[in-house]
Amino acid sequence: MISDDQDEVIDKSADPWTAHDETMASIGFWAMARQLPVLIGQVLRECWAVSKRDTAALVLCSLIAEVFTAVGLLATTNVLERLFAGGPTPERLRAAAPALFLILAAVVLRGTLRQAAVWVRSRLDPQIRRSLRVRLLESTTGVRLSAFDDDVFHNTLHRVRERAQHAVRLLLEGTLRLLAGGISLIAVGGVLTVLHPVLLPLMLLALAPTWWASVRTAHLSYEVYAASSGAERRLETLTTLMADRGPAGEVRAYTMRDFLLREFRQLAVHVQDRTLRMERRQAVSQSIGEALSAAGVGVVYLVLGVLLFAGALPLAVAGTAVVAIQTAMSTLRGVVESLHWTYENALYYRDYLNFLAAAHERRERRGGVRPPPEVDRIRARGLTFTYPSGDRPALNGVDIDIEPGEIIALVGENGSGKTTLAKILSGLYEPDSGTVTYGGVPLTDIDLELLRDRIAVIAQNFTHWPFSARQNITIGRADHPQSATALKQAAAAAGADEVFAELPKGADTLLDPTYAGGSELSGGQWQRIAVARGLYRDAPLLICDEPTAALDARTEHAIFETIRRHAAQRTVVLITHRLASVRYADRIYVLDHGRIAEHGAHRELMSRNGIYAEFYNLQARAYE
Repeated sequence: MISDDQDEVIDKSADPWTAHDETMASIGFWAMARQLPVLIGQVLRECWAVSKRDTAALVLCSLIAEVFTAVGLLATTNVLERLFAGGPTPERLRAAAPALFLILAAVVLRGTLRQAAVWVRSRLDPQIRRSLRVRLLESTTGVRLSAFDDDVFHNTLHRVRERAQHAVRLLLEGTLRLLAGGISLIAVGGVLTVLHPVLLPLMLLALAPTWWASVRTAHLSYEVYAASSGAERRLETLTTLMADRGPAGEVRAYTMRDFLLREFRQLAVHVQDRTLRMERRQAVSQSIGEALSAAGVGVVYLVLGVLLFAGALPLAVAGTAVVAIQTAMSTLRGVVESLHWTYENALYYRDYLNFLAAAHERRERRGGVRPPPEVDRIRARGLTFTYPSGDRPALNGVDIDIEPGEIIALVGENGSGKTTLAKILSGLYEPDSGTVTYGGVPLTDIDLELLRDRIAVIAQNFTHWPFSARQNITIGRADHPQSATALKQAAAAAGADEVFAELPKGADTLLDPTYAGGSELSGGQWQRIAVARGLYRDAPLLICDEPTAALDARTEHAIFETIRRHAAQRTVVLITHRLASVRYADRIYVLDHGRIAEHGAHRELMSRNGIYAEFYNLQARAYE
């Protein structure tokens, strides 16, 4: 257990996970006010696209309900005039009865329409959430892969995933309340203006401080949330490390509990302190606004009393004015609260729209020509690539040639650029500069999706998909015309058929033990599934990034023999640290700090006595 006195006061502002978009958090009210009508219109269009009927019903019910507020107030004036008139009480009551029934009808109809609006909104909410989730996932799955190496992209995505679907729903609710309050205010304002022209301006001035405080607190709340999005994402990461099954073994084996809890506590204190400072500033703003507003309302009643004392208002009209003032106060406060609600959620909704726009700018190139038949005849010249968060190029001036049917090996130390080069050759990254051609056709002209369809990748850090063993191999190609035969051949070649035999439901076993009926695989078993996944695609170009890292020596040998047999029918790019496995490669490229240090066949490179020979001899001596 970690005691509170062990926690040090820290400033995480210099840490990478606190990065955020300063522009988003610092935008002023008037700039946002100019955008608010556009954002409201966008929300209504979102709803209209989801359900025209429900959107129309919601808007009409919300707005028409407030028309009855004016009807009730005007009828109230008539009731008071009849009751304060001369004559016997029964006659005055009979005279006021029609207006009383009108007030009752207005109250009932307004309540009915408001309840109908609540019901329609409950129908619209899940449709909006579904639409937003789909649009967000369409955007995230359509951006260039390099976007996921950008911390700002991740922080903004975190904010959007956390708040967007709720922000749109709440912004719609706030907008409708604002519109309904506006109609009600116009109606009440018309009544107050008819009663005496000075009453409405005084009421607006009285509640102006409350409006100011509401807008200020909304902006403060968003500012702190935006500024803390990176830290909140880091807290989620730490929570996952301490609460998920995957890291649980290492957390205990390396006694990491205290370390992780200390990191979490320190960062949580940092976020808490920011929140408390914001709460204090909000409380001050609200107190000032409420005090000034109360004084303003007192002035309104004082003016009303003066007008009544001076005979400028009849008693019946003064009574209506009191009701109207109370209604106006309630309405104005509702409008201010709705403005707060709308303004704050408009900031989050703008986050969502800006993220979609940024994702659109970073989307992968669409369209192009079909890949040529010899897609595995590759020429790369002057390739340069830098990751968004990198301070130096991962690749710098790389040239490489691959001929159909060749086995090409990429070797080098960790961080030398091997995997980055493989991702460019597989069409996952596009280089910052330089050219790549496939069968003589430039990469920039080829349809990326069609290109990737001709390439199979066995990745070093492959995904453990929470699907069946069969789906883990056929994923993305389940509609293969000879799926059963192709699956059988790929599984046998990779040794995955032996994995199937040990599973309770064979190939249909769910590979996720956190679900009922699910099973877990060992690292080597997962590796066989990943190799089978690559072989199943039966693509002319096979890229293997450390395909045997978790396999025993016998299985590793079998996998490399499988790859060599497949090389007779396809081109193979092999990345591995086990240099004994690349001796038979047609050509070996040695990368060093993003550059090609040397290349050639095994014998040629050994005779040069360079980097490759040094690496090879180091590994060979380990077996002597």
